[in-house]
Amino acid sequence: METYIKKFISDVENTLQTLPIKEIARAINVIHATYERDGRIYIFGNGGSLALATHWVSDFNKTVFSHNLEKQTRRFQAIRLPSTEEELSAWANDVGYEMVFAGPLSNYIQENDCVIAISSSGNSTNIIQAVELAQKHNVAVIGLSGFDGGALNQLAEVKICVKTEKGRYSIVEGIHAMILHLITQYFQDYFDHATRSS
Repeated sequence: METYIKKFISDVENTLQTLPIKEIARAINVIHATYERDGRIYIFGNGGSLALATHWVSDFNKTVFSHNLEKQTRRFQAIRLPSTEEELSAWANDVGYEMVFAGPLSNYIQENDCVIAISSSGNSTNIIQAVELAQKHNVAVIGLSGFDGGALNQLAEVKICVKTEKGRYSIVEGIHAMILHLITQYFQDYFDHATRSS
């Protein structure tokens, strides 16, 4: 059992060494520029990736300014799509599952916004539909993918691919979570420093 655990840890460590650091930095810059434009950040994914999107919105909207709630009146506007399970099931049932992200996104998207699309395979049809919609509106897309990146890694402006052999969802989703936590931590530290310096 210990050998199995060590092998899994080793696989994670090796994958971390291949992360596209410059692309993660670009993602942070895109999010910061969206904040400066008073735009919104829309994030979405299927299954475990939807759970990651939901978790990140909860953390990001609350945590970044948690030390400066009274001083920082303008905050990030991060929104998970769809915003409710009822909306997800309505789009899936009435229009088709391929529209569960693009449908809601089309109601809100504006040129000052950005999109974070999460897909381990990078090939989910509903993810690609929403990414293509964002591109039609000239909105920057940050793509978090895995394996070989799939179509998402080809289409996204910012390409964060966690490269593994196909099917290693546990590693890809775990590292996606780490990257999202990193982004939250970066902005919390950034605005804490900015507030102390002002």
